Amino acid sequence: MSSEPVIIRSHQPFRLESGEVLPELTIAYHSYGKLNEARDNVVWVCHALTANSDVADWWPHTVEEGAFLDPEKWYVVCANILGSHYGTTGPLHNNPATGRPYYDKFPRYTIGDIVEGHRLLAGMLGIKGIHALVGSSVGGFQALEWIAREPQRFDRLILIATDAKASPWTIAIDETQRMAIKSDSSWGEPRPDAAQAGLAAARAIGLLTYRGPEGYNLSQQDKESGETFMTHRACTYQQYQGEKLVRRYNAYSYVAILDAFDTHDIGRNRGGVDKVLAAIPCPTTVVGISTDIIFTPAEMKELASKIPGAEYREITSPFGHDGFLVEHRQLNEILTPFING
Repeated sequence: MSSEPVIIRSHQPFRLESGEVLPELTIAYHSYGKLNEARDNVVWVCHALTANSDVADWWPHTVEEGAFLDPEKWYVVCANILGSHYGTTGPLHNNPATGRPYYDKFPRYTIGDIVEGHRLLAGMLGIKGIHALVGSSVGGFQALEWIAREPQRFDRLILIATDAKASPWTIAIDETQRMAIKSDSSWGEPRPDAAQAGLAAARAIGLLTYRGPEGYNLSQQDKESGETFMTHRACTYQQYQGEKLVRRYNAYSYVAILDAFDTHDIGRNRGGVDKVLAAIPCPTTVVGISTDIIFTPAEMKELASKIPGAEYREITSPFGHDGFLVEHRQLNEILTPFING
């Protein structure tokens, strides 16, 4: 069960890369452990897609003694991302200019804007240097954008199942989900439960790419039956997962976040991806997953090859991209020695 986040507010205007301005910014975050006197034991985790800031909730057996996010050693911080459903300013928040929620009128924003929210929070918490920056999936998008902006701030970098630029493949996955949501006739209606059927369909589409064929074929086989027209386990699983997301999320935040993810390109206005990666100064571990079809092992190896001195490690898992959420033993074995230095 997720614990409640800490809510912190900045009453200063928050300017987005689009030029639009949020009159104020609310940030939700979780922390674990204690900040030491030197204020140098910080591990910052950037979360992915529909996760919240409670890392211990969505990343089992990583925030515990002996794990790589050991709260006995580290002050672990995770901020909920801009536009999310879980506390940070997003589509369901009231627009101070109208007194009503933004819904589908929430301003377009970028990965860079999300990172500026992280930087703002770090400043409000009195954090300067950060021992390790951790990003998995689109959390890795944030981590790479942040280190591109402040390369000297971090002592170590951990990138898991991610990339330096949104690829046509990942953008196409996002667009297919947006199409499903916007095909719901209630999309655009000014209410928090709009487009729920579309959101459920989008989630089901996304799951196909998160798990992949090996994961589905391992976990969703039908039991032996003499029936020809039986109810298939894979069908009920898709329906269940769609309904599960609808109970905890909203379509407007989902679309806003997908739009932001598609802006990801650390090379934009910096001379290209390769130039930025080559300038990363800190020790880096890049972790791929053997069956990931979103960020393939080949792509992860290429990413590692472009970062000076980076080490590539691989998780063996049948559960595709979601392997980083499932294979905590392998992840801890890889990352605990690295993060401990």
